[in-house]
Amino acid sequence: MHHFKIRLVFLLFFVITFYANSQDYKFGKVSKEELEEKYNIKDSSSVATVLYRNYNVYYDYMESTGFRVITEVHERIKIYSKEGFDYATVNQLLYRDNSSSEKEVLRGLKATTYNLEGGKIVESKLKSSETFKEEVSDYYFEEKFTMPNVKEGSVIEYKYIHESPFSYNIDEIDLQYDIPIKKQIIQVEIPEYYSFNPRVKGYLNTSPKKSKSSGKINFVNKTRSGSVYSNTSVSYQANTLDFITNISTFDMSDVSALKEEPYVNNMNNYRGAVKYELQYIKYPYSLVENYTTTWEKVAKTIYDSPNFGNQISQTRYFKDVLPDVVEGASTDIKKVYAIFNYVQQYMNWNGNYGKYTDLGVKSAFKEQTGNVADINLMLVSMLKEIGVTSYPVLISTRDNGVPMFPTREGFNYVIASAKINNQIILLDATNKFSEPNLLPQRDLNWFGRLIGDNGESVQIPLAVNYLSTENVIIQTNLLSDGSLEGKMRNTYDKYNAYSFRNNNNAISENDYLEKLENKYNQMEISDYTVTNKKTLGKPISESFSFKVDSQADIIGDKIYFSPAIFKAITKNPFTLESRNFPIDFIYPWTDKILILIKLPEGYKVESTPEPLSLALPDSMGAFTYKITSNSTSMNVLISSSMNRSIISPTNYEALKEFFRLMVEKESEKVVLSKI
Repeated sequence: MHHFKIRLVFLLFFVITFYANSQDYKFGKVSKEELEEKYNIKDSSSVATVLYRNYNVYYDYMESTGFRVITEVHERIKIYSKEGFDYATVNQLLYRDNSSSEKEVLRGLKATTYNLEGGKIVESKLKSSETFKEEVSDYYFEEKFTMPNVKEGSVIEYKYIHESPFSYNIDEIDLQYDIPIKKQIIQVEIPEYYSFNPRVKGYLNTSPKKSKSSGKINFVNKTRSGSVYSNTSVSYQANTLDFITNISTFDMSDVSALKEEPYVNNMNNYRGAVKYELQYIKYPYSLVENYTTTWEKVAKTIYDSPNFGNQISQTRYFKDVLPDVVEGASTDIKKVYAIFNYVQQYMNWNGNYGKYTDLGVKSAFKEQTGNVADINLMLVSMLKEIGVTSYPVLISTRDNGVPMFPTREGFNYVIASAKINNQIILLDATNKFSEPNLLPQRDLNWFGRLIGDNGESVQIPLAVNYLSTENVIIQTNLLSDGSLEGKMRNTYDKYNAYSFRNNNNAISENDYLEKLENKYNQMEISDYTVTNKKTLGKPISESFSFKVDSQADIIGDKIYFSPAIFKAITKNPFTLESRNFPIDFIYPWTDKILILIKLPEGYKVESTPEPLSLALPDSMGAFTYKITSNSTSMNVLISSSMNRSIISPTNYEALKEFFRLMVEKESEKVVLSKI
């Protein structure tokens, strides 16, 4: 029996190995087994799977232009459901240098969709007329195509060559997608003349296999003989230069998908990827060209741009209005607030990001509109003019990711700062509802770099360290039919008030009330009032009367209802077993709910949920739940807080359990029985 088990295990191993090795990854060799596959065995929730991916980067030498970076891409993807159709659209970003007219190109595109119809494989090939180019910015355009005849169960396959004349740059290579990858081979071949520092990010715990090969450059030398007094002749001599190529190969199987999770600033920050950072170039018989950079060098380069530092030094265009703006402001802090409020209300953001000005501060001021840099560099300039220490702060917005390594492209945005009594105040005047030290949420992304007058820089944390509160008071009558009638008052401050103004100030009151009624299960709202809706720096308070049905279950002579009524948390946002990256709440918060419930006549309290107090480690958060009752009424106090905006993944288990217990407690029922 023992020998039989050994032979069986060996046979299974042989079959699995044979099947894996029998996969044909040549373009066009899609199998019936791949088309018949209904789901990914290792990730049944995936809407699609990359069956095979080959990504090969190498350098090609042309005598007329020198080295070019060639990237060959080949991907085969299985589509399981309609939700996976998005993976049938492919985008390739292409860079162009307007100063030299050099640009990246995509060539050699082949793309086919395979379907199983009547037991036979049917191919649908992409036509050249079905590819599109569109301009993304002054420096980028995008080539896009959508695979034809895609259905549930299709396999799509495409390959193309991306050619770049910019030999100093290798694009960041993703090692992980939002869907699983069964097999991928990524190979990067770099001539010895280029020294790159590869940096692997993410949580895949992988490293490349290193090897070397040889390469040749063929070129022709042209020489002249003779003199100015005699006929000259030209001779050509073919030459060859040998060099070494350094090869890095990632050979990976069963790469898990990067799953979307709640409370993440940007999932791409945690995606498995490799970035090749150029350190230097050393051609034969030439000096070293050093490309290694630091944050200081990055800051200096940006500051020296005419669309950055020079914009701060321009002051003439606003000198006539500045005295009126600060009139009556007796202290520096009041002047800062006055100037910030003026720029915020006078200027209109056109929606464009940028660390460099678009129109330039002078034209932007005249037009009363501009991009981020036009507005915030103008703010820096005005603050400097009145004698306040003010500097620009470079940041990367949340959707742009966190710049892990020194690079100019890492920053896409600039805000202002003011230093008062050795305290830094951060300012962004692009949003009509932001405040000093209350930046738009897009800005709250780890750290920024404050840029001094000479281009020197210092890292500035962007994390919020104060609580934003929401206080709710509800006075309600529970009726014997299970409905509720009463009054509610909500008070919001800091980021809660900021969010309220951004989400609701541009819509009519009727539209807002309709949204509110839908939020609370078709609640009927009347007598609505709101204060400080447009008064920045003060809490917003709203109150209204309401009626809402079906808030209790009536079974026989008993009534069952949640004492948290329609304010109960019903779902734990944290469901995965483990987590590798931080939990980002954007800002610290505290919610306090006081519910005063008058019980229906003829009923008494039979039982209530027990009180509960929870605390996360290191005072990161807390939850309190308490009920007191008498013969006619019940008071419910619920308080929850998160005292840090970012929670380490080492505390994920505790946080998950914290929310589980909150949901469990708020779902517990009060039981009323007839007297």
